[in-house]
Amino acid sequence: MSPRPGGVAPKEPPALPRYVLVTPARNEAAFIGGTLASMAAQTVPPLKWVIVDDGSSDDTAAIVQRYLPAHPWIELVRRPARKERHFAAKVQAFNAGLERMAGLDYDILGNLDADTSFGPDHFEFLLSRFQTDPRLGVAGTVFCEDGGYRSDQDSFEGQSHVAGACQIFRQECWTAIGGYLAIPGGGIDWSAVITARMKGWKTQSFRERTFYHHRKLGTADRGRFAAAFAYGSKDYQLGGHPLWEACRVAYRMARPPYLALGLTLGAGYAWAWLRRMPRPVSPELMRFHRGEQMAKLRAILRAQFPRRRRDANAGVDKFHVGTK
Repeated sequence: MSPRPGGVAPKEPPALPRYVLVTPARNEAAFIGGTLASMAAQTVPPLKWVIVDDGSSDDTAAIVQRYLPAHPWIELVRRPARKERHFAAKVQAFNAGLERMAGLDYDILGNLDADTSFGPDHFEFLLSRFQTDPRLGVAGTVFCEDGGYRSDQDSFEGQSHVAGACQIFRQECWTAIGGYLAIPGGGIDWSAVITARMKGWKTQSFRERTFYHHRKLGTADRGRFAAAFAYGSKDYQLGGHPLWEACRVAYRMARPPYLALGLTLGAGYAWAWLRRMPRPVSPELMRFHRGEQMAKLRAILRAQFPRRRRDANAGVDKFHVGTK
């Protein structure tokens, strides 16, 4: 950098945090090529990206291997085949990848699903957010799916939720929450974000960037209605408040395909309640979660009435719930 007149050189901008990524992948041959291409084009590549082929029976590993010679920061780990597909196994695969980071000096770590794609400055943008906000513990961005779904317009979660498909953690936050919980029925990304907030960290899904999720949420091995039913059941098991669930069902019923998916979601919650399905989260986390849900409902109601808010056109996802 050239010195200024008088011989005083301008200050170099501070270096961005160093980051590593893990991608658990099982039978992702249809999509992982797009994820690899997106990472290869990043303006700031990671120190290491470990892709864990979790017993795939398709060409997932072969597609990854094509990228290894030109990208030494990519590592492929292969695990033995297994019959079942569940979220606890995803956590096991993630942890296997994280073990490969031993000895590396990094500040940020993240999960990146193998069915995503994004722009070349996606991670540079996220790293800059961590750099400027020391309270930021978990970060991500808006995502889109086929059929016009966009999480900042169709989500009922709000800006503090960070989608698990591209979920990035400050290392101190990751240590504080104890990593991902191995919950077979799902909710591993949700529990990580809620636990981070419960422990005082800020979590945020930024609107300035987006990523594309190429498989609709929850449909890796089932259809949309089976996924909706499973989401309802999961809402109960993770301690969701009944009033929140009723509002979520109503919200989903008002969106295409009208009525059907919302009713299926509600049926899943009711089924889990009638069976008194076990809850894998702590009572402390459940109380915190329900408190947040009630605060969100109040914020949503304020956003819908002009006399309570200047912006009468604010959408459901525009609300903010502060953290301590």
